[in-house]
Amino acid sequence: MIDETLLTASDISRRFGGLLAVDRVSLSLARGEVHAVIGTNGAGKSTLVNVLSGELRASAGRVQLQGRDVTRWPQPRRARAGLGRSYQRTTIFPRFTVFENCRLAAQAHHQHAWKWWSAAALCAESSRLAERAIEQAGLTGQAYRVAGTLSHGQKRQLEIAMCLAIAPHVLLLDEPLAGMGAEETERMLALLAELRPGHGILLVEHDMDAVFRVADRITVMVNGAVIASGEPDAIRSNPDVQTAYLGEAVPASVTDCAG
Repeated sequence: MIDETLLTASDISRRFGGLLAVDRVSLSLARGEVHAVIGTNGAGKSTLVNVLSGELRASAGRVQLQGRDVTRWPQPRRARAGLGRSYQRTTIFPRFTVFENCRLAAQAHHQHAWKWWSAAALCAESSRLAERAIEQAGLTGQAYRVAGTLSHGQKRQLEIAMCLAIAPHVLLLDEPLAGMGAEETERMLALLAELRPGHGILLVEHDMDAVFRVADRITVMVNGAVIASGEPDAIRSNPDVQTAYLGEAVPASVTDCAG
């Protein structure tokens, strides 16, 4: 299979005053790949995602999206170029339906300023993208349900559906499994497997069992820097990772899980 690299970060650093939150991090993401970024709280994972998405400007380094230098592009421009992201905390519109949430996301991406006199609900393209995103995210039966009444897992699915409504190539998912039970986790992992062929997925996650099941590559961060990056088996057996993140002895649940 041809390696179609979608996203590249080269020597990315981010400072907050005297604090170096991200320290010369380099990674890449290809279509059809799930690349997980792991590390303890404060390792710099979410800051890295914020830099990649354009919410924060890099203090140093370069970000490329499908071969284009987007280092100085703001988040909306990166989103229009095919980069979608979700957040640690749920960011849906709870009083709107699932469909309305996705249509709003699509409309924000495909704006038509010259049609200011036309009702947004009449935009056929936004409605089509919303319906497709809902189907992709496995929420077809919930399309006209008020978003605030969904289960926690379904809300996380809706966030991904809202990302999909902009037809992205790259998905940056920040702890999509947070707070989920076993059944909801399985549904989310199945969704990620379905989305993998058409997207590059960068996954920040604390659920190690899930990471080792779904990831093709894993990057480990400690104190803002990368200490290891590679395939799951290599990360599982890396002594620096075992000491700094997994502990001196790798938990059986991690050792036994499939790569």
